[in-house]
Amino acid sequence: MARRSSLSIRVVEGRNLPAKDITGSSDPYCIVKIDNEAIVRTATVWKTLSPFWGEEYEVHLQPSFHSVSFYVMDEDALSRDDVIGKVCLTRDMLAEHPKGFSGWLSLSEVDPDEEVQGEIHLRLEVLQSEAGRRLCCTVLEARDLARKDRNGASDPFVRVRYNGKTQESAVVKKSCYPRWNETFEFEVPEAAGEQLCVEVWDWDLVSRNDFLGKVVFNVPGLQAVWQEEGWFRLWPDKSKPREAEGNLGSLQLQVRLRDETVLPSSCYQPLVQLLCQEVKSGPQDGKVHLITLLDETTTAECRQEVAVNLVKLFLGQGLVKEFLDLLFKLELAKPCEPNTLFRSNSLASKSMESFLKVAGMQYLHAVLGPTINRLFEEKKYVELDPSKVEIKDVGCSGLHRVQTESEVIEQSRQHLQSYLGELLAAIAKSAPACPAVVRATFRQLFRRVGERFPEQQHQNVKFIAVTSFLCLRFFSPAIMTPKLFHLREKHADSRTSRTLLLLAKAVQIVGNMEAAVGRAKEAWLAPLQPVLQRGIAQMKDFIAELVGIEEKEELDLQNALTLQTLVVKEGPLFIHKTRGKGPLLSSSSKKLHFSLTSEALSFAKTPSSKQKGGFIALSNIRAAEKVEEKSFGSSHVMQIIYVDEAGQWETAYLQCKCVNELNQWLSALRKACANNPEMLCSYHPGVFRGDKWSCCHQKDKTGLGCDATRHGVTLQEWSDPLDPDMEAQLIFRHLCGLREPMRDKYRELVETEDPPNGPLSPPEEAPLPEGLGRLLAVLRDLEDCHRRARPGPPPAPRPLLELQT
Repeated sequence: MARRSSLSIRVVEGRNLPAKDITGSSDPYCIVKIDNEAIVRTATVWKTLSPFWGEEYEVHLQPSFHSVSFYVMDEDALSRDDVIGKVCLTRDMLAEHPKGFSGWLSLSEVDPDEEVQGEIHLRLEVLQSEAGRRLCCTVLEARDLARKDRNGASDPFVRVRYNGKTQESAVVKKSCYPRWNETFEFEVPEAAGEQLCVEVWDWDLVSRNDFLGKVVFNVPGLQAVWQEEGWFRLWPDKSKPREAEGNLGSLQLQVRLRDETVLPSSCYQPLVQLLCQEVKSGPQDGKVHLITLLDETTTAECRQEVAVNLVKLFLGQGLVKEFLDLLFKLELAKPCEPNTLFRSNSLASKSMESFLKVAGMQYLHAVLGPTINRLFEEKKYVELDPSKVEIKDVGCSGLHRVQTESEVIEQSRQHLQSYLGELLAAIAKSAPACPAVVRATFRQLFRRVGERFPEQQHQNVKFIAVTSFLCLRFFSPAIMTPKLFHLREKHADSRTSRTLLLLAKAVQIVGNMEAAVGRAKEAWLAPLQPVLQRGIAQMKDFIAELVGIEEKEELDLQNALTLQTLVVKEGPLFIHKTRGKGPLLSSSSKKLHFSLTSEALSFAKTPSSKQKGGFIALSNIRAAEKVEEKSFGSSHVMQIIYVDEAGQWETAYLQCKCVNELNQWLSALRKACANNPEMLCSYHPGVFRGDKWSCCHQKDKTGLGCDATRHGVTLQEWSDPLDPDMEAQLIFRHLCGLREPMRDKYRELVETEDPPNGPLSPPEEAPLPEGLGRLLAVLRDLEDCHRRARPGPPPAPRPLLELQT
């Protein structure tokens, strides 16, 4: 049994932000922090006070998660970025919204005294002697304190206050992981009603000291237990009155915290087996299928999530093709028009859309990537709509003239035709590269639609059924917003966005297989008519090839694919040299191309290098963590701690170019090493220089680390390894809420039927179908398993109380 927590985050948009630039505007972006650690950074939206991001993230959390914060920043090319404001949501606040928080939140000013983080290790005890009682507070150490100085560290000291008296520790210079081991004693009066306050401060020589956090204890409670030791979270100072703030604007967010108890695999087997049997049995005449009830009772807002969970579950069971084929049959059995087939947001449409993202993302990158990259790099002006054409000067100095509207449109047509031609050519030759399971699924769809609409006038419908998913729900959305599909790291500027939109429209018209339709809706697309007609012919030939690969050839291609080592992540990284003997440190290059597979992290001078530089086996990796900014002067450095072939401990320090790339690498490495049995529980976030660690100043190089590792903090990606138990748990949780709606829906469907043998018994007396009856029994059994696995009542609260004030 395991407890798993995750955050679903969508940063939607901002409004009414203050102007930070001399132009009267801002260049806002948003940084998302989990417990004060930056996890993701949205793209910058240029020159606006009402930015739209629409970026989504799924973050797997540590059990100790407390809060998620959103910092809205203004990017500045010449100086440090300005902080506009922030929004903070605590675990308790999110727990009040089990279906997720969605709405607008006002930005608040960033108060330095509230920007605290980290924990402090204390030992508290009350000693009894003839002279009376004495309170002893031993300050041992602290970890992960806030960085307040320009060198990326702090100079922390501790101030202990009790009964009107104050004592201070020594200052530890340049450390966010200080060790003090100092004891402070206070006399305890008879009426011991005072609180003990332990504060951490950053010492400054010139300016005032900076507050780093505090923890407050109830001394009467301490007297009842006599001694207490542990790590205590540092809290901000909330006692200070807040001044009235100006209008900093607001942020629209969608955030959902999910805490799931995942049981052993054996507990989910009855549910999984039942769903698999329902898929294998297929639709049966005169009977209501269990998947039909699930589709009819699942609300629109959670249909996408349910579709993803079902697709991943059946992928793991090797039945995703059969599952989607069942959905196709059920959808085609409904009354439907050929021109609106699969255009609704039914479970079939959402499942197929999710399946393409899970199974076809690498294929998408291979097909669209070159054209998208070229379009971003060239930044050419493209506009076909006469009402939006911008007239500009052309030519050299002294000979320039104003372009006419027709010249701009003709030039735009040539550019767009070039991009579209390149893209369609890439699609046309990509059938063999398309994943085998995707080809097989499209082949089934092609056949089912052909059987449903065999008439000659509907010969195009089976082609359009394929393109409705491939072009309209996969290629076109990726072209319009390449960042959301990881095709680009940043959003496009306004000019490039317009070109992407026109290209996506052209692909949609080709996908609809009717160029005249596109011309009728937007007549200014008429100049593209010839290339669109050729594109439709190319697309039909491509689909015929895609669905025409026979089963044996499909199997051969699949076997060849499985022999290839799948690349999880790759890209260039900079190497920071230290005193070590690992393969990376012997390289003469400062920048190498790294490639992470399911077996190793390998590196070479270039992606195409025939001579490989070396590798680190994943089984030898013990931790992948961040490095303090002060260690190398950069906040985007990670360390990989591993054991070499000789059994010696080594650490590789690798620098990424931004916070997003850093967290993507860490996430990929942590997931790839998730099953390593000897992963470390602690590490040093600094480097060992001279005779000590830069983080905690320890002199023992092989001693225990001063900070806890964060193996559980990862970003969810479409390419993540399948997690059958988690998918089964999420499906179980969804089905538990559908028990009564499925009963009611079945009775409704039975009541509306008019069988030839006369009316059925009254709905309330109608027996439940076998599949639904078995499902309800399985859900009851799973609930019992959760009930038995639930821990007993918590122990009585201890008298010692840590006060969060």
